[in-house]
Amino acid sequence: MGKLIYAGTTEIGFDDRVLAHLQIVVGLKLRRKEGFFFSWRDEQSVGDGRSAIWIDPAIPLLFRYSGGRQPKINKTWLEALTLSSNSAQGLQLTEEIGALGADEVNADTPPGR
Repeated sequence: MGKLIYAGTTEIGFDDRVLAHLQIVVGLKLRRKEGFFFSWRDEQSVGDGRSAIWIDPAIPLLFRYSGGRQPKINKTWLEALTLSSNSAQGLQLTEEIGALGADEVNADTPPGR
């Protein structure tokens, strides 16, 4: 399990595959200097509710992966996450959607290719 380390103080655990998709979407927004909310459903161990943080270019983020391999990127899921990041509610982490295999690209392939 990887971690998103927010503002140097808060660690949020995500599967490496999820974290790779989040890094791309968050990076796209921050490159445009756009702040936004990011929300996800908490695991039962922390109350089974929802959490949200404000993502802003001025807040330091660290994406720490537990594995050494870059996960394949699911373009369909990446596009859905990107669309949600542009909504008034902000980026909402959803379950992975889309076909696995043919829809996947390497993590270093730019979106839209």
